[in-house]
Amino acid sequence: MYNTIRNILFRFDAEMVHGFSMQSFKSLLAIPGVKNILADSFRPADKPVTCLGLKFRNPVGLAAGFDKNASYLDVLEVLGFGHVEIGTVTPIPQSGNEKPRLFRLPADGAIINRMGFNNDGMETISWRLKKWRDHNPGSTMIIGGNIGKNKMTPNEDAWTDYVKCFNSLHNVVDYFVVNVSSPNTPGLRELQEKEALTKIFTTLQEINQKNARPKPLLLKIAPDLSDEQLSDICQLALSLRLDGLVATNTTITREGLSTSPKLLKDIGAGGLSGKPLRIRSGEVLHYLYKHTGGKIPLVGSGGIFTAEDAQQKLDAGASLIQVWTGFIYEGPSIVKKICSGLH
Repeated sequence: MYNTIRNILFRFDAEMVHGFSMQSFKSLLAIPGVKNILADSFRPADKPVTCLGLKFRNPVGLAAGFDKNASYLDVLEVLGFGHVEIGTVTPIPQSGNEKPRLFRLPADGAIINRMGFNNDGMETISWRLKKWRDHNPGSTMIIGGNIGKNKMTPNEDAWTDYVKCFNSLHNVVDYFVVNVSSPNTPGLRELQEKEALTKIFTTLQEINQKNARPKPLLLKIAPDLSDEQLSDICQLALSLRLDGLVATNTTITREGLSTSPKLLKDIGAGGLSGKPLRIRSGEVLHYLYKHTGGKIPLVGSGGIFTAEDAQQKLDAGASLIQVWTGFIYEGPSIVKKICSGLH
């Protein structure tokens, strides 16, 4: 049935459909009794995982960028996600890049986006998360905070933006992910270099350890890094005692796609996610696991559509996995289907 619905929705603008679908689902949950019915229908098999010092009800999470503003947590909890990563959050609200900026590639099971960190800003999102937690004290869904810098903040001052977001969200998220790997903010990926990362994480760790309850700090990396760059990140992660690595963000490559070159040219720049990313993200994941000696928890993301895809990431060294594009193509039952098929 979802395939039929998807075929209809795919006839319309991707970003408009995203907002319409999630808002419709949210409104549906407001009808008395519906939330419990849907929760029973979508409830996945119990697959608890302890990672990052946290207990996840299952290893399947939703990657950052889907619920940027923490607006749909009720819906995502009903759909069975073990964790949801909100954001990317920046200190000051941003409108993001010009529309259209989200494109489907059905022939490849992929999406290209150049959203540009559009979000409501740390203060509004922090308030929204606090309100949600106050209304859902018994929730077992883990919430991560994916943080970034504002577009207009120069790279030499980027660390200050990460600190602001960290302080603002500290009491309302369970863990943090530092995003320096999105291809849609000019110059952001330069922050993946050793010197810039050392500045950001050294500062965040100092602040974090002064808190009564330090929060896990993770780094999300791009799939387009060389082995040398990956090796630097492994050494950095070990020396700075990072709590985890997320592999990977979207890619800027367009190799091996079935989508016509003309359409790709018309779409233009942006990060590619979905099935074409599955193999490369798995390679990066395996490299990180091997070169950190399995000492640092890894979150696998990129091209996960089925339980088999998820199992491959887990077998490569991931403790948790995250979906995004797979959720769009496979539909609201994706968590239930993945959990039922895991070993």
